[in-house]
Amino acid sequence: MTGTTRRLRGAKTEPKGSRGAQAPAARFVAWLARPLASFHLIVTIATLLTVLGLVMVLSASSVEAYAERGSAYSLFVQQAMFAALGCVMFYLALRIPIRKLRQWSFPMFAVSVLALVLVLIPGIGSEVQGSRRWFDLGPVSVQPSEIVKVTFVVWGAHLLASRRSEKATLKDILVPLVPAGMLVCLLVVLEPNLSTTIALGIVLAALLWFGGLPVRLFVTIAVSGVVAAGVLALSAGYRSDRMRAFFNPGEDPQGIGYQARQAQYSLADGGIWGRGLGQSRAKWSYLPNSHNDFIFAIIGEELGFLGCALVLGLFALFVYTGLRIASRSVDPFLRLLTATATTWITAQALINVGYVVGLLPVTGLQLPLVSAGGSSLAITLLMFGVIANAARHEPEAVSALQAGQDGRFSRLLRLPKPEVYSPAKAEAARARSAAKAAAQRARTERSRQSDRSRQAQPRRGQSGAPARRRSPESRGTSSLRATRAWEPNYPMPHARERGRSR
Repeated sequence: MTGTTRRLRGAKTEPKGSRGAQAPAARFVAWLARPLASFHLIVTIATLLTVLGLVMVLSASSVEAYAERGSAYSLFVQQAMFAALGCVMFYLALRIPIRKLRQWSFPMFAVSVLALVLVLIPGIGSEVQGSRRWFDLGPVSVQPSEIVKVTFVVWGAHLLASRRSEKATLKDILVPLVPAGMLVCLLVVLEPNLSTTIALGIVLAALLWFGGLPVRLFVTIAVSGVVAAGVLALSAGYRSDRMRAFFNPGEDPQGIGYQARQAQYSLADGGIWGRGLGQSRAKWSYLPNSHNDFIFAIIGEELGFLGCALVLGLFALFVYTGLRIASRSVDPFLRLLTATATTWITAQALINVGYVVGLLPVTGLQLPLVSAGGSSLAITLLMFGVIANAARHEPEAVSALQAGQDGRFSRLLRLPKPEVYSPAKAEAARARSAAKAAAQRARTERSRQSDRSRQAQPRRGQSGAPARRRSPESRGTSSLRATRAWEPNYPMPHARERGRSR
């Protein structure tokens, strides 16, 4: 017996299809081990969802757009313009350094809050169907409540990462994050816009959870938020109608329950394979807002169960990728930012799908990157760009990019090399910031004590003796300057000259 025959007899027999079945899975696992796999996954998911959204918006809005504006492509062109703007914002988010993003986080958040205040003023913000939410900028409209989602995520992650230490107290986690979140939610409720308020509440809850809030206090805050959302849902007429339609769908099937019932009919009409792209019946004025809030129903009708599974599969892959980036990042800011953004986008998608299939009451939250909505599409693409930027800052990705393994996509976009995160430098910067803040508080206290002591001394200007001049430091200017959080904390040699009299 030859050696070849012995080896053939002694070898274990394998099923014929085992190698073919294991090969794609093994190749995918090997591809996931590459340094830039997370970055390529985020870019692929954003591209597929955006393209699918454009196609479905064109299909779902063509009939209504032709009836109202005389062109079947009017809403699609507007959505395509915002998609192009979102691609530009995605690219800019890829190029911005993380250090600059943290430095600009509070100014951007303050500007977005100011925009929320301005949109409530009649004559500045435009009112549509009883809600004042938009700024009309020529042919397009911008919704500030969509912008504040991103700025709140970035600033909240920066704030919690800056105060992350063993000596951090509960007050450091809650203040000023929770008051700022409540202020933003109040401004959005005044528009009124309950759906965006829910999204902001999800952002705040995710920041507190990933920021290390104790479980008991987190549960208390979460229950309080749910109670507040319930009170708001029952306080207004249209919101209470939606709740009644959810708990009693057969009460008014041709009134308040019409939209939800038509969405379920559309899903049932699609079956497994769907009626075909562009062959929806519900878009012929049977399903209101079919291109916006209920576009998932049109996907189910035209593309069937397989199309819905594709959408849910892309969002599930996004959850895996986002949490993978968060777990691999060594920068606490990027961990908080990526985990919070992933939670917000995924929760918004689940809420949209939930009320379309009848598991949740109708809230009006859009399906990210798929539903029609210019501001929402552009801002969500911006957030995807920030997450992709965080993916390029994974330790293995940084090492590969520093070694020149950029890949075709990075070389095509000419993206800058990411900065290496150093925990020692971050801790030293935190220590310097804390020392400057302590010195600033000490200067403020000394100035106040000097003011009190000088005010207690008698002034003799009216009895003939000249009154003593107050030093520039005791005039209150330096005291006021020391309490301004937005003033620079570097030394200013011209500060004393400001107090001198002419």
